[in-house]
Amino acid sequence: MSPIVSVVIPVHNRSKTIADSMKSVLSQSYTDLELIVVDDASTEDLEPIVTGVGDPRIRYIRREKNGGAGAARNTGIQAATGQFIAFHDSDDLWLPGKLENQMKALEEAGPEVGVITGAKVLYGSGPIGVYGVSQVSMRPPPAGLLKPDEDQVRKFLVENRISLQNALFRKDCYPSDVWFDEVLRANEDWAFAAKLAQHTKIIESPHPVVMAFSSPDGISKRTKAKAIALVRIFKQNREQFEKYPQVCGTMYWQIGRFLSRFGKKKMARRFYLAGLVRDPGFPLRAIRERLAKRKPV
Repeated sequence: MSPIVSVVIPVHNRSKTIADSMKSVLSQSYTDLELIVVDDASTEDLEPIVTGVGDPRIRYIRREKNGGAGAARNTGIQAATGQFIAFHDSDDLWLPGKLENQMKALEEAGPEVGVITGAKVLYGSGPIGVYGVSQVSMRPPPAGLLKPDEDQVRKFLVENRISLQNALFRKDCYPSDVWFDEVLRANEDWAFAAKLAQHTKIIESPHPVVMAFSSPDGISKRTKAKAIALVRIFKQNREQFEKYPQVCGTMYWQIGRFLSRFGKKKMARRFYLAGLVRDPGFPLRAIRERLAKRKPV
């Protein structure tokens, strides 16, 4: 028998999209899986919709108190019986062959590789084009693809290359069954990835495995939550950040920007100073990058 993959879908409401999301998992060519749908205290009655899909591989778990996507995913991981873990979002679709191809890649890579991750095609992520249709993008951006010989610890301190639904994980790739910081309501995937990169090898493929849709209530749009996440990522990985002065300096500057935006001017200045000490060249690089992005008149 093939190794079992436990697929976890956290969901809060989303009654109009959850069934299609589930079906994109259940219709995969790799069939030896269980699908754990974790209802994070929805106000909509999702159980009839979930069980109504009518597949014996489905498991429905309801949390009585809303804890956010990270908490719901932790609940799913702790209930999982598979040797491999995959995640999906309740309003997106896996592309055909996603699971089979990633299982093959992970098995061929060897036990030192704990994660295979790909890309997603994101609709509704850009401005409206000339034909009245929102632009489409690839996430993560392909220009920053993780290279095989790259320092992945440094890479994931700077940016997150793992969108959770794009990836397949060995269940033992992380030394705890609590993968996600339940305090966070944004960037919990990045907070996890920054720690994960210190425990296992990650391989990134440029090929898309997910069709995703930007939604108005998306977590990525919550600026304050993202600021809180940035501070916690820094605190939880301070020792690693200090090994890379330029990366550490950049993070201090980014936190300072968020603090200044929320009116914490005095505290922001302290972070700017700390950033300047560790990376004196950051202000000049930031100006150059900003000028490079400006369109010519």
